[in-house]
Amino acid sequence: MSKLVVHGGVPLSGEITVSGNKNAVLPMICGSLLTDGKVALTNVPAITDGLKIAGFFREMGSVVEENNALSQINIQHSFSADKAQAAAIPTGIRSAVLLIAPLLHLTGKFEFDQDAKGCALGVREIDPHLGIISEFGCSVAYNGTSCLISKPQTYTPANIWMDYQSVTATETFLMMAVLTKGVSRLTNAASEPHVKYFCQYLIDMGAKIKGIGTSILEVEGVESLTGVEFRVPDDHHEAATFAALGAATGGVLKVNTHIVDEMTLIVRQFQKVGLNMRIVEGGIITGPSTFEVEENFTPEILTKVEAAPWPYFPADILPQIIGASIQAKGELLFWNKVYEGALFWSSELMKFGARAHLSDPHRLILTRNKQLRPATVEAPYIIRVVLGLVIAALQIEGRSEILNAAPIRRAHPDFIEKLKALGADIEWVS
Repeated sequence: MSKLVVHGGVPLSGEITVSGNKNAVLPMICGSLLTDGKVALTNVPAITDGLKIAGFFREMGSVVEENNALSQINIQHSFSADKAQAAAIPTGIRSAVLLIAPLLHLTGKFEFDQDAKGCALGVREIDPHLGIISEFGCSVAYNGTSCLISKPQTYTPANIWMDYQSVTATETFLMMAVLTKGVSRLTNAASEPHVKYFCQYLIDMGAKIKGIGTSILEVEGVESLTGVEFRVPDDHHEAATFAALGAATGGVLKVNTHIVDEMTLIVRQFQKVGLNMRIVEGGIITGPSTFEVEENFTPEILTKVEAAPWPYFPADILPQIIGASIQAKGELLFWNKVYEGALFWSSELMKFGARAHLSDPHRLILTRNKQLRPATVEAPYIIRVVLGLVIAALQIEGRSEILNAAPIRRAHPDFIEKLKALGADIEWVS
């Protein structure tokens, strides 16, 4: 069991540069299977899911060159369909579903184990992905433990209206449509920044995509895609996390990033709960916070932060803003409209002395606390919740422990080193 030992109460100050977007780089790595040309990615975070997929590529016979020091990865695919079918698709990671569409293009048929999951954020179904490939004419059969998937002799262009705005299902649609002759259309598409980045990546490879950044995507299929050199844009989740750390601990912290245009609503929500941060040229800067909660003109309504699909406040930043709000002087309502059960960790937050009431699986009320205290808390297997607990612990003087903190490495492998460079007293203990 890996745990973090935190000695809090020290303002985090200095400068930090944001890493590449985890949720963008994974579909890009999987999407490299759509071409036999060389794919060169820069600003690549060294996340474990990416390493597992790179290992799968090598097993298929592909050439993968990784340079973690320079945050680069080069991929060149050259293998037979038989060898690709024989390779073991990585299980236990949610991003494995992003291999479905490109593997269909390459191999024609394969078996996909249903044990593809990431964080413990409720049921993360693969049905939307199977539904999408079925619309393109693929067949899906279930044998009790895995799905047997095969493509038709000729793909059929699809016109799909998704039940909800799934990011990975949108990316599966894109990877099916770009190599399907004719025009395919997706309504109720996800429009998160990482989806937009993935669209631009595919366009640079020769794809024809309209509607980027909207809920309706239209794709005209092409015969083939080329290799590409592409810089993975910065991670808005990480930018928000470091800004929360600076503002919550009272430090003057400059978060350097080129994606400030995507941070407006996010920063606004942090300001609403009393945290001192603002957007400046080239990033976000923080300072000592008042923690005064912004009052509504309608006094009967609680100040609230609602997390929902983009362009709402991202659900993946909700734990960070909750952890940063434990000193808030007022009442706050946090509402996760995406995942069921994603707020049950609030009982761990209460061990720090936070006054929290879980209204239902989606809504949490945080009220003015009497006295915060260091504590030993146990993190669920949710990356962002570990971050939220770290942010809380770093505000409180004394020694705290965060048990089961290893999931943080999946998205932020060098996160603790970055915190220590900013003045945090935090260590891994096995």
